[in-house]
Amino acid sequence: MFNFTIKNKEKSARTGKLETIHGTIDTPVFMPVGTKATVKAVLPETVKAAGAQIILSNAYHLMLRPTAERIHQLGGLHKFMNWSGPILTDSGGYQVMSLSDLRKVTDDGVTFQSHIDGTKIYLTPERLMDVQFLLGSTISMVLDECVSYPAEQNVAEKAMWRSLKWAERAKNGYVVRDGYALFGIIQGGVYENLRRASTTGLMDIGFDGYAIGGLAVGEEQSEMFRVIEHVNAQLPENKPRYLMGVGKPDDIIGAVKRGVDMFDCVLPTRSGRNGQAFVRKCNTKKGTINIRNASFADDLLPLDQLCGCYTCKNYTRAYLHHVVRMNEIIGSMLMTIHNIFYYQDLMRAIRRAIEENRLNNFVEF
Repeated sequence: MFNFTIKNKEKSARTGKLETIHGTIDTPVFMPVGTKATVKAVLPETVKAAGAQIILSNAYHLMLRPTAERIHQLGGLHKFMNWSGPILTDSGGYQVMSLSDLRKVTDDGVTFQSHIDGTKIYLTPERLMDVQFLLGSTISMVLDECVSYPAEQNVAEKAMWRSLKWAERAKNGYVVRDGYALFGIIQGGVYENLRRASTTGLMDIGFDGYAIGGLAVGEEQSEMFRVIEHVNAQLPENKPRYLMGVGKPDDIIGAVKRGVDMFDCVLPTRSGRNGQAFVRKCNTKKGTINIRNASFADDLLPLDQLCGCYTCKNYTRAYLHHVVRMNEIIGSMLMTIHNIFYYQDLMRAIRRAIEENRLNNFVEF
């Protein structure tokens, strides 16, 4: 059965166990992003070796190519991409927002042109449930409308009510199976009254977990934390809470302190491919290094002296500087491996800090 159990608490922060049909997840958890059925530049075995227990894919992208029907015929997403652990699939609300020049949104659904070949596609909450069923997603997400930042209150309100109606339709179209889950997505921009209405409405419908959407889209960190605190004060203790699209290590630590259990972001993989490594702040106060900088050309240290990943065990900053500057594929691979490990190390350290009641003074990263 799909089940969430809280193990330890430090004020609002908590550690827990999330049991699914495809395995158990320790929370707080960071999900590496494999949008198109691949975590870019790394093997699934490497992602698992880093300690990742769940990954994220995107139903919208997979629906377009190679199609959910084809993946289903080939044995489902887990078999298709050689990942046996849990998979959460984002339904595509963010893509709906980002394709503003190619789509039309109504109360019934979204009509848009494929960014691949211009084909006209009609997407509804029910269709997204069908797509995620065909993929075999462990955790499915409802279709929502995510507004850009900043958004006027009337714009955010209209999108919030529409998302709420879509969520109810998605719930009605979802096929309930043991060990699988459906999460609702809370919208409402930075407006507390809208967030409150969205949260109440979704709780009335009833979901296996609740995601906070529409943040990390340009607002200040303090504003994001304010919204998180407001929403989490309403949410039930016994359901997992997922902050979508976040993010930076400091954002994750702050959100965990406010009661968030699950995170995802393309940042570690995208940054790795662009020559940025996340490192413990004992290496640099910034917490990141740009390996392209000339200062690393003769540096024989690993990226992070406290990291045990394959990259840090075997390669120097000087070598990484060279292959990244030369745009060699191995540069993207080695940098991404390190960042994937860094984020999983970060989450392990956060869980340990909560268990030892010292998250408030967390300084390891």
